[in-house]
Parts: sequence; C-alpha cells; structure tokens
Amino acid sequence: MHQIVTVRIFLLLLYGGFVCSKEECIKTAVTSCDDCIKSGPGCAWCTDLNFIKPGELEAVRCDTKEELIKKHCPEVNIMSPPSKKRVITDNQLSAKGTIVQLQPQEINVELRPGEAHTFQMKFKRAEGYPVDLYYLMDLSYSMEDDLKNVKNLGIEILNKLNGITGNARIGFGSFVDKTLLPFTDTSPEKLKKPCPPKEQECQPPFGYRHVLKLTNNAVQFEDMVSLQKISGNLDTPEGGLDAIMQAATCVDKIGWGNSTRLLVLATDAGFHMAGDGKLAGILEPNQESCQLDASNLYASSSTWDYPSVGQIARKLEEQNIQPIFAVTEDVADVYRELSKLIPKSDVGVLSKDSGNVVNLIVSAYNKLSSNIIVNHDVLPEDISVTFTSNCVGGDKPSDKGTCNNVNIGQEVIFDVTVKAATCIKGQKSFNIGPLGFNEKMKVNVNTLCDCKCDEAVTGSHVHCNNHGKVVCGICSCETNFLGQRCECSLGQKDETSLKAQCRKDNGTECEGRGDCECGVCKCHLTEGGNSYYGTHCECDDEHCEKYQNMLCGGNGQCRCGTCRCSDGFEGTACQCKTMTDSCETGETLCHGRGKCRCNQCDCERGYKPPKCEFCPTCIPPCQKHGSCIECLGFGTGPFEKNCSKSCSHLIAQTVDKLIKSDCQVKNHMGCRMFFTMTEQDGFDKYYVKILKDVECPEGPNVAAIVGGSLAGVALIGLLLLMIIKGIFYVKDLKEWRKFEKEMQRSKWANSDNPLFKKATTTVANPAFTGDS
Repeated sequence: MHQIVTVRIFLLLLYGGFVCSKEECIKTAVTSCDDCIKSGPGCAWCTDLNFIKPGELEAVRCDTKEELIKKHCPEVNIMSPPSKKRVITDNQLSAKGTIVQLQPQEINVELRPGEAHTFQMKFKRAEGYPVDLYYLMDLSYSMEDDLKNVKNLGIEILNKLNGITGNARIGFGSFVDKTLLPFTDTSPEKLKKPCPPKEQECQPPFGYRHVLKLTNNAVQFEDMVSLQKISGNLDTPEGGLDAIMQAATCVDKIGWGNSTRLLVLATDAGFHMAGDGKLAGILEPNQESCQLDASNLYASSSTWDYPSVGQIARKLEEQNIQPIFAVTEDVADVYRELSKLIPKSDVGVLSKDSGNVVNLIVSAYNKLSSNIIVNHDVLPEDISVTFTSNCVGGDKPSDKGTCNNVNIGQEVIFDVTVKAATCIKGQKSFNIGPLGFNEKMKVNVNTLCDCKCDEAVTGSHVHCNNHGKVVCGICSCETNFLGQRCECSLGQKDETSLKAQCRKDNGTECEGRGDCECGVCKCHLTEGGNSYYGTHCECDDEHCEKYQNMLCGGNGQCRCGTCRCSDGFEGTACQCKTMTDSCETGETLCHGRGKCRCNQCDCERGYKPPKCEFCPTCIPPCQKHGSCIECLGFGTGPFEKNCSKSCSHLIAQTVDKLIKSDCQVKNHMGCRMFFTMTEQDGFDKYYVKILKDVECPEGPNVAAIVGGSLAGVALIGLLLLMIIKGIFYVKDLKEWRKFEKEMQRSKWANSDNPLFKKATTTVANPAFTGDS
C-alpha cells in the first residue's frame, strides 16, 4: 500500500511539474485584475504602480507569474489567488453509535476557473449497517411454483441478512403487466380469471401492487405473501420496469430507510420498455413519480408508457437502490445486458422453483456491498468531477471511483478532483458518495473571479494625477477623466490625435463597435448582451464556428472568434474528441508523416490518407540515395569521409543474396550496385539491404574496334562511289536518249539562200604559170 501511495505521489509531482512547465496565460478582454484571473489559472496580475511604461496597455500586467517576475514585477505585488478548500463538517469514521462511513461530510471549495483542485474523501465499511430488502415478484402464471416457495422463505431471508448485518428488514410487491391489449387478454372472463381453467386460485391481472411495507417481522412477511395468488397475461415480456419505477419512487410507502437498499426482482421473463406502450395506444411517457392509489395499485399503468432503461438507472442511482435480478437461465443473458447499464446491480440464476433464492440474495448482497463505486449527483453547469483511488487499478482519473472487494472495517481513500470551466454566480453545491449508501459528502463550490487588493483607497492618488484612486495597481478615474493615469479630460479641444488612436489600420473608429473617448475605445454590447472587447473592439465571443448548431460544439469556449476547446476535444469547432485510434500505425501516428486531427491523419509532403502510407508524387528514392548506398555498402564514393553523418537517415545491411532487387544504381566507377529500400516511419527514412557484389562492364577490344572501324569506313566509301557513279550514268543515259529522239525528228530543206551572191570579179595572177 505504501508503495502504491509513493508511486501516486511521484506521478502527481511529475504531472504537476509538467503542467507548470506548460503553464500559459491566454488573455482576452483584460482591463483589470478581475478580468485577468478570469482568463485562466495560469494568469497572474502585477499590482506594482510603475510596472508598465507610459502608453502601454494595462493588459501587460496580466501574464504568468514566471513572466511577470522576468519583467521585474516584485513577487509581493503579484496577485494570483490559488484554489483552496475548507472542511465544514468532519465527523470521524465510526461503526458504533451513529454510524459514519464517509469522511468528511461537507466541504467548501474555492476554485480558479480552469484550475483543477483535488481533495481526499475516506470511506470505511461499518459492521452492522442496516439492510432493507424489497422482494418484487412476477405473478404471471409461469411463476406459480416459485410463489409457493417464496411464501415460506421470509424467515430464512431475514435470518441470513441478520446474520450479516444484525439489522435487516424485508418487504414485498408483485407485478404482471398492463391490462391492455396486446399485453393482456381483455375479454371479460379473462379480466376476471386470466389463468387456465384448472387453476382454482387466480387473481385478475394488474400492473403493479405494493403488498408489504419494509418490516423486520418475518412472520408478517410470510402471512402477507401466503395471501398472494397467481395471475396471468398474454405476451411473454412483463411489466417489470413499471414495478421497479414505482418501488423506487414510492419511498414513504415502501418504507426505505437510512440503509443499504436492495431490490430483488424475481421473474422468468423479459421486460417491456419505453415505446412498447404505443402498441396499446399509450403515448404519454413515464413521469417517474409515485402513482399508488389507496389500494396500493399502480394507478397510471394504463395511461403512462413503460419507463426507459435510462430512467430506471437514474432513479435507482438517485435513491441508492441496488437491484438484484433473480431470473431463470433462459432470460439470464437479457438481464446481464440490462445490469451493464445499471450501476451497482447484479444478476443471479434462479432454480426452476426459486429454491435457491436465499443463497442467491446473500451472494449478491456480499458482492454489491464489497464493490464500492463513488459517483456524484447532477453537477452544476461548467463544473466537472473525476475520481482516483488507492485501490489497484484506481489510479487513473475517471468519472466514477471504484474499489472492489472492500472488506468490513477496511478504509479506502478516494481523491476527488473538481474543476470549474468558467466563473459561476453565487455558490453551487452537489453531493458525492458511494452508490448504494445514503451517506453523501456535500461539496459547495465558489469561483475566485474577484481580486481583493489591499491598496484600494478612497480619495485621489498622486499616481492618478489626483483625479482617481489606485485599485490593484491601476487608476480608477473620477467622472469626466480618462487615461492610464487619469490624464485625459473629456471635452478636450485637440481630439484629432486621440481619435486616431481608436482606428485600427486607419479603419473605422473602434471598428464601429464602440465609442472613442479620449483615445480609448469604450466597447458596445453585442446582440447577445455581452461586450465587444479588444483595443479597437475587434473581438466578441459570439461568432465562432458552430457544430450541431452549438457554438464550439458545446465542447469549448468562444474567444475572439476562435474556439478554445475543453480538455478532451479538438477541431476548429471543438467537434472532435482527442482520440487517435484511427491514426495509430504501430508505435507512431500516421507513420510519422502527418498530424492526427479529429482522429484522422492530416498528411504532409504529398503523402495520402488514410494513414499517410503512400506518396504518389514523391521522387523514387533509388537514384536519390545512390551515393549513400555506395559509402554504406562499399566505403567509397563522394560521402566516403562523412558517411555516418550524411547518410544517418538510412539503416543499411549488406547481404550475399537478394531475392528481389528493387533498385540499381551505378557507383562512381560505373559499376551497378543492387539493393532494396523499405520505407520507415517518418520522412526520408529507409531500411536498406545492399548486395555485396557489383556488376562492372568489360574493357573494350581496341584491335577489333580499329579494324572494324577501318573496314566499315572503306565499305561505306565504296558504296558511296558506286551510288554516285550510278547516279551520273543514269543521268547521262537519259540525256543521250533525249538527243537521239530530237535527231530523229529533225528534217533539212534543199534550197538556196537568197542572201548569198556569187563573185562577179575574177583576178588572174600574172605570176602564176600553172606549174605546181
């Protein structure tokens, strides 16, 4: 036990240290100390007169305590009222005289909005705590044998309970079903006697009848039960929920006392619930109130619908009644499911004639009494409560505190954590305590939303230019004076520069939501009756995103147009619970390649939903990581000297054989390296398997290359010459044939040229003799 407590203290200290390290102050409309501490538990206010510089806003005084100290605000001038408690009633635990099992009995808690405060509650089971047992029996015809046995069990039940507690009482009630079709045969003869003809003793059908008030007289119990007669109805399900509701709401008639309250429902059939009444034309829902007439019959059975399971669970919890469903084997599974919806309930299987009902009740009582479940009643608005305990498995905060197998005389401790989301008006109260016990702790809650500063004085102060008084370090100016130090008087002649201070980015004065008075925006009220706020009245808390027609989904607060979500919620409209199960990918979320928002992966760098596993647009990694493969697998390449640093994103393994090679990359020598890459969570992280062997190309055959090259050149030259020769031959042949054709076509005429004249002068050479 000491080890558990030590571990819990360590965790609390660790958690507290974490919270402090993350503490922040989110300021909204801060113009005073009261506004500051309402902004959140991390906010503190500096009351030092000279803390801010001229022209700075008073909101600078509001920040975390650490930041204010850094800004040289003396710690004695820092206003940050802590949450605290004060015990009102603290009677010691006692098992004698007036039994006290719960301590303390009443407590006052003052809470900073948004700050959780934890206090302890002790519980100790007392020996001899009274027990009230109300036996509620199904009297439909199939329970005939069971009724005969129950008639003789009163003394035995009381003796068993008295043997445990020494102070027990027992009562009796019965039920069948609504006396309307289709639940009951409404023919006149069946309304008088719904049993088979052979059955002599049979009473008319009824909804629920209270028979015997809680008493410690076992003989009276047996006498009253012995007078009961079997009855009957048409359909299999019975009106058990109707009977439970009346037994829980008719507190005075049943006689419930300050005790452990047990309600035993004995039946061999299922049950009708809300909505089934429409089959008989009943449209009015169950009103959750006592409706027993003078003869102790359920008067509204034919006008009110059956109650819902939720109504039954709420009413039983409200009255600290623990139901025990004593049912036959064929319907046991139905009631086990019902028991899951009703805290502090149990299911026992009856024998065919209910002969084991006494042992069943004793076993269920011991089980229910030893399992302590602490819960709260209806909480005031904006207040939440969680529990932890010093029991094994109870160290995690939950809306219910549990301790199982708690023995009589054993003391258990519950840590109760109360938190107020916002300021509440006046004192609010609620009760907490273990289910099934009447003892409750009353918790009175007030919120700390007002600064109680000691320096507030009446009259003027020199710091305020004698036109105002100092309250929490700031000036509260007299009428007609404004400004940080009341230096500005309304009606000044030079108002142009002052009005300019009220315009954001030379826009509308105070955004059209306020009046500029002496250079300061006095904001108007919104349509919802709240005030605009901000330096230029630019903010309001009524125009945030809605979800399911509720501002911030009802799971957060609107601050200057942005939703600030409550713990456990996220999203722009606080519409999502902070769950990550749909984003989980092994030990990471979204494979480390995105953010889990609203339980869906918001992927980055081109990766695609649902879990950021694939990136269709990403560059294949083989060529990108070639240099790293060379240095990691072979110790060569451009990263040879700083391989471990440059290639830290790869986890490499060299192997003798690869079943399948996904990548082939050449190294700096031109040899092919073969490897596979398996992407790891995150960006650019891979697990690489590199084949030890590389594939290098063979050297060139110079002689063959040269010889082949020369032969190829000669062959090409010869071919070119032959082609050119052929072209010239074809061309000449074509010209010759053309010439021959032209010669064949030509014709020559035999005529004299009219221009030609023969010689008319003959000259003889006198020296010519004729000799050659």
